[in-house]
Amino acid sequence: MRSRYSAYCVKDAEYILNTYASSQRSMHTTADILQFANDVNFIKLDIIDAHSDNEDNYVEFKAHYLVDDKHYQLHERSRFVLEDKKWKYLGGDLFESPVVKIGRNDPCPCNSGKKFKKCHG
Repeated sequence: MRSRYSAYCVKDAEYILNTYASSQRSMHTTADILQFANDVNFIKLDIIDAHSDNEDNYVEFKAHYLVDDKHYQLHERSRFVLEDKKWKYLGGDLFESPVVKIGRNDPCPCNSGKKFKKCHG
């Protein structure tokens, strides 16, 4: 999960596409992935839970990102499957998360301790 998040941060669409499970890869393109990565500014990743069952791994996380002056959270419980000895992203369940407008003098949601205008604003 962390590697996929990092790939979005550095806009490595090819890596993200290659980490999809083979059954899901044809539903995505590097152009679509890159467009999303270019439209947002990722600022923080919170891993909430991770566990396994007999076949799959699950990771619940919140990926925080900014678009204009709004703070979004992508809250998902992701499912990963083992293919060729590598964990691949199969899909996930999204949780509803509020969108928060950030004022210039509000604390930055990245938790830097700085005001938004001095950090990501």
